Amino acid sequence: MKKVLPFILLFSLFLSCKSTYLDSKKSSVILDIKKENDSNAFVNLKNYSSDFVFDMKYATADNFLKEKVYPCDECFLRVKTVKALIEANKSFIEKGFKIKLYDCYRPRAIQKKMWRIVPDANFVANPKKGSIHNRGGAVDISLVDSVGNELNMGTKFDFFGEEASHNYQNLSDEILSNRRFLKEIMLQHNFKSFDSEWWHYNLKGSNNDEVSNKKWRCEN
Repeated sequence: MKKVLPFILLFSLFLSCKSTYLDSKKSSVILDIKKENDSNAFVNLKNYSSDFVFDMKYATADNFLKEKVYPCDECFLRVKTVKALIEANKSFIEKGFKIKLYDCYRPRAIQKKMWRIVPDANFVANPKKGSIHNRGGAVDISLVDSVGNELNMGTKFDFFGEEASHNYQNLSDEILSNRRFLKEIMLQHNFKSFDSEWWHYNLKGSNNDEVSNKKWRCEN
C-alpha cells in the first residue's frame, strides 16, 4: 500500500497539470450568452457577438516579444467575462465606437513560453503565480470609431514606458479624454483598470479564479 500511494499522488498531479482543449468551432449563428449558466466555463467570444474588432497580437509577431506564441487568433474567456464585455461594448456602440481586442485568455503553457522569451516580471507575469489572463478574466483592448479608425491612446499596445500609465498626465487633451472614456465605461461594467497599462482590464473578482491551461486547436 505504501508503494501504491505515491504513485496515486504522482498520477493525480499529472492529471492536474495536463491541459484540455477548448472547442474552436464557430457557430453558424450568433449565440445568446445569457443562456450560458456556467459562469466559469470558457467560451469563444466570436460565437456570442459580431460587434468586436479582433487584432490578436500574440497570434502574430507584431508584439513586444517579436514572436508568434498563439497558434491562431482565438479569443476565449470565461462566460462571466464575456457577459460583462458584451454589455460594455453595447455602451460603446451607443456612442459610436467598438471595442478592439488585442488579447484574451492565455493558457499557462503560453505564459511559460512568454516567460522563457522575456523572463522579466516587469513585462511578463511569472507563470508560477499566473496572471488574470491565465484565469480568463482579463482583456487587452482599445477602441475604434464607426469607420474602424483606432482612437489615439498615446502609446501602442504593450508599450512599457511610463507614458502608458493611467496616471501619466503629460499627454494631449485628446489622448487623456480617450483613455478616460475607455476607463469610465469599462468600470461601469464590472471591470477594473490596471494602472500601468491603459489597455488592460480585469473582471472584478477574477483574481480568485484558478489559473488554467486549456489550449485550443486551430481550425483550417
